[in-house]
Amino acid sequence: MKNLDDLPSLIVQPLVAQLEDSTFYDSVLAGISWSHHVILLDKEPHLGRRLWYMHHAIEFGIGRNVLAMQIDSGLFERQVTAKKITNFSRTLPPAQSDFANYLLKDPYIFDFVQAKEKADERNIEEQLASQVTKFLLELGKGFAFVARQMHFQIGDGDFYADLVFYHVKLKCYIIVELKAREFRPGDASQLNFYVNVANDFLKSADDNETIGLLLCKGKNELVAEYSLKGFSNALGVSDYQISKAIPEELKSELPQIEEIEEEFREQ
Repeated sequence: MKNLDDLPSLIVQPLVAQLEDSTFYDSVLAGISWSHHVILLDKEPHLGRRLWYMHHAIEFGIGRNVLAMQIDSGLFERQVTAKKITNFSRTLPPAQSDFANYLLKDPYIFDFVQAKEKADERNIEEQLASQVTKFLLELGKGFAFVARQMHFQIGDGDFYADLVFYHVKLKCYIIVELKAREFRPGDASQLNFYVNVANDFLKSADDNETIGLLLCKGKNELVAEYSLKGFSNALGVSDYQISKAIPEELKSELPQIEEIEEEFREQ
């Protein structure tokens, strides 16, 4: 019989051998840091969702602070389990449709936007563009910012697309139209117009067809689904949420985004 003093080493040695096994180092568990695991254990009790966040952190190089923020905002529910209102399955090839639908979130969380009580699209759009790094983080990996209020001259009229992106994996332009109100059926026609224009003026022979995304402050799902029927372009509709509106009398007393950014530049 072995000496009891040797018992700890007899227990530890097989565990060390197991840890040194290359299969462990190749596993998803070893792909993130211990601090990531601590956050997951603390914030996500469901094993399946915890595994998804592990893969997500590895694939997109998510740091622990961002991971904690994404779990708190319910990223899994918004990106994986939420019902998506799109016509992608009818208008895009299967592989592209599945990926585009997976990338879509509902709702998007723009909690860095401090809106006025009666904020319009332009006010929100300006803040999204001024904090484009945070905006792109919420949109997801692969989005590249192209322009805000992109001008198109069609016939005798001037038209301006709210936000234009390019997605490097989908290899297509994405037109984002922003509404500071609930979805209306006519919004789909407006979005479809800008997608048609982008396909003619922006898309090259190497690009896939442009995708349109309408972001609104609420929608009736049935109305949105009917509104997308009949269009041959790929269109999607999602809600977005911003931070609680600040009363106008307080708004003037708070530092503006430009002032905060200037303070950081001076430090």
